[in-house]
Amino acid sequence: MKKPSLIAAIALILPLSAQAPPDGEIRKILSDRIDRDHQGVGIVAGVIDEHGRRVVSWGNFDQRDKRAVGADTVFEIGSMTKVFTSLLLMDMVAKGEVALTDPVSKFLPATVKIPERNGKKITLADLSTQSSGLPRMPSNFKPKEIANPYADYSVEQMYEFLSGYTLTRDIGEKYEYSNLGVGLLGHALALRAGKSYEALVKERITGPLGMASTSITLTPEMKGRFAVGHDAGLKAVSAWDLPTLAGAGALRSDVNDMLTFMAANLGYVKTPLAAAMATETSIRKPTGVPNMEIAYAWHVITKDGRSIIWHNGGTGGFRTFMGFDPQTRLGVVVLSNVANAEGVDDIGRHLINANFPLASFDKKERKAVSLNTKLFDGYVGYYEMAPRFILNITRDGDHLYAQATGQGRFEIFPESEKEYFAKAADIQLSFHTGDDGKATELVVHQGGANTVAKRVEAEPKVPERNKIVVDSKVLEGYVGKYQVTPQMVLTVSRDGGRLFT
Repeated sequence: MKKPSLIAAIALILPLSAQAPPDGEIRKILSDRIDRDHQGVGIVAGVIDEHGRRVVSWGNFDQRDKRAVGADTVFEIGSMTKVFTSLLLMDMVAKGEVALTDPVSKFLPATVKIPERNGKKITLADLSTQSSGLPRMPSNFKPKEIANPYADYSVEQMYEFLSGYTLTRDIGEKYEYSNLGVGLLGHALALRAGKSYEALVKERITGPLGMASTSITLTPEMKGRFAVGHDAGLKAVSAWDLPTLAGAGALRSDVNDMLTFMAANLGYVKTPLAAAMATETSIRKPTGVPNMEIAYAWHVITKDGRSIIWHNGGTGGFRTFMGFDPQTRLGVVVLSNVANAEGVDDIGRHLINANFPLASFDKKERKAVSLNTKLFDGYVGYYEMAPRFILNITRDGDHLYAQATGQGRFEIFPESEKEYFAKAADIQLSFHTGDDGKATELVVHQGGANTVAKRVEAEPKVPERNKIVVDSKVLEGYVGKYQVTPQMVLTVSRDGGRLFT
């Protein structure tokens, strides 16, 4: 393990200097995101560097509550909470209360059976570095209220899942982001300390740092400053409660407090947590994502030789980001009260390092052109986007269609001989051809991602599975709504002896 060193000391060795854009430019970024792109309701951005801190904001608490958001507006910060959980771990390690190599089972009731694999136990460090082998969410997570999905998930349910789960990979083998894993870490540390997770955060972190507006439980005064969350369609939604998995995402905070947290991490203020904060960023493990590694909870992304240590957050109505450059000692916090897929990560990264581009929301007007439709024959066929996920390109007269495994067919229209687009969704296809005009692969452009799909000569066969008869009462137990992501809900219904999604 790399020997921990204070960020302030690193800055002395590498005396780089950088500043975020001026307030006017930041305000333009925020106003464009809300007024032009309609991707927000209220956004607050905070910047801290060697010259001090500044806050720029745009927008409102709600569509109907026209109070302007600002430095003291409270937001759900979601998974940014995970950094606090790992900081608790580092502080408790420094005090000799736990060890990184301690198995998490050591701090849980003896009746709870934590899964093991190949003689190895899940440690506190494995949970903090997202390499425990536990899934993102437990399979018995079946919220009664989709609007507040974590509220009714109990400690008993978590224990039941853990005791019956079989790991599918070796512990420590692979990065796999897990709300369950870090929620379990926070739970175990609270048990070790003999107090609630919220009380532990207040005692060890927010209290010493003077972060009075960072908590799980809102005081009456904080409730008056709490922004309304919105879904991607800008519709107001309920706040979230995470009683069992609090360590994964339960905290609420404002930009003032989060800049205080940034100041401590950057060494601008003296704090007894300095050594623990340095330890939290002292390792780097691969994630499988290009140019991105993970430390203890913090992620590290590198571009053009400069790294940003960061974490983001998302709940049903909020998207958040915090990050800093340890070399330039520039930190940024961005809090938004809209839960859209894009979030505010791009804004935060751009303010730290202008080489990170801002997301584009331009709706390009695409026009179909007339072509010799004989070209289509070279594109017809199967393209493998992922194992068992095939895009089938078919022709019907002068029309070309695409159909993904398990999905409906949609028409695609030519912008040029090799570039095509869909009108049914924001999807574009690029065909790459050989000398004979026959496509060897295509690229699917969707949601900012570019997925290469190689041509395969035939549609891969799905292995046959034995069908059995299941009692209708068993099937009825599966009917309901399942939160796949904050924006996606899977509905399972029953018709007699058949299930449908």
